[in-house]
Amino acid sequence: MTWKILFGLLNGSILIVISGIHFFWALGGKVGIESTLPTNLEGKRVLNPKKMDSALVAVFLLIFALLFFRKAGVLDFYLPPLISRFGTGVITVIFLQRAMGDFRYVGFSKKITSTPFAKLDRKYFTPLCLFIGTIGVLLEIVA
Repeated sequence: MTWKILFGLLNGSILIVISGIHFFWALGGKVGIESTLPTNLEGKRVLNPKKMDSALVAVFLLIFALLFFRKAGVLDFYLPPLISRFGTGVITVIFLQRAMGDFRYVGFSKKITSTPFAKLDRKYFTPLCLFIGTIGVLLEIVA
């Protein structure tokens, strides 16, 4: 197995799982949703996504996964040349930006660090975004 295939399968598989979690929430599942939404210091959510928002995120994550599988050569389907050339690079930048953060509630740059979400973000969510972004960069290098 080449590095290209390994990196593409790795990112694609992670994104499929995350997409599935968002589909679960879109269909009304409640497990885990509270701990994945940032809150202010008073405990009030700063995001209040609807089921449709979760569904939209799930669809985009699934598309992202398919683009990584295609980049790895595991799947083959037509894409417009612009998307084919830059798609996974843009996704990589999105995840690296998420890891960097918004300077308030998410990412390495967050200022609010004591909420339950902030603790999970520091331990799991931000490192996962950095991992996806780093694997994306490596895939761009070897592809």
